[in-house]
Amino acid sequence: MREVKDKGRLEHMLTAINNVEEFTKGINQEDFVNSKVLFFAVVKNIKIVGEATYMLTKEYKQSHQSVPWLIIEKMRHVLVHGYYTVSPEKVWATVQEDLPLLKKQIRDLLQEDNKKISE
Repeated sequence: MREVKDKGRLEHMLTAINNVEEFTKGINQEDFVNSKVLFFAVVKNIKIVGEATYMLTKEYKQSHQSVPWLIIEKMRHVLVHGYYTVSPEKVWATVQEDLPLLKKQIRDLLQEDNKKISE
């Protein structure tokens, strides 16, 4: 199996965030809270974001400290191990408040990495 590099992990994160955006487009909080299927689909993709973050190299995370890597990893741990404490309202807040900013940060990192490759 081919080793996935940091760039690949960032791409996985971006794909998962795009999935969440697609799943929640046109959905309000009430609809989200009342849909078990939608809730679990979104949680799965947020877990992917967390797992991809966890799998980034320490060097990469240290060289890009503007991204809250540890908070993202902690969210993943809560979703996996503290699943019984997760409320749809908290997940909705993450979707609305945190993922758009993270998406921009990941896009910026990918663009920065692509510039380094082409130089």
